[in-house]
Order: sequence, then C-alpha cells, then structure tokens
Amino acid sequence: MQTNFILLSMPGGTEWILIFVAILLLFGGKKIPELMSGLGKGIKNFKDGMKSEDEETKKDSPAK
Repeated sequence: MQTNFILLSMPGGTEWILIFVAILLLFGGKKIPELMSGLGKGIKNFKDGMKSEDEETKKDSPAK
C-alpha cells in the first residue's frame, strides 16, 4: 500500500517543468552549471567512499 502512495505522489511532467523554472529563476542561468558540477562531484565522492568501504569490509572479514 505504501508503494502505491509513493508512486502516486511523485511529480509528473508539468510539475517537473515548474520545478525547473523555479530553480532557473532562483539561481539564474549562470549558476546552474556550477550547481550541477558540484552535485556530480558529490555523487562521485559518495560512490568512491562506498566502494572503499566495501573493500575495507571484505579485507577485514575473516576467511571462510
């Protein structure tokens, strides 16, 4: 039941356009590429951290 609620509450096409226009008005056209670049770097760092954590966990775990 909760899954159906989550799917129904997600924004549709018109809502995404309104969100994009609001972001464009708030930050301006010149600032958006900088924000996206920062977001991309943050996601890359997060993935690298998760990968190194997995490697450390595998290294520290006892062999079977």
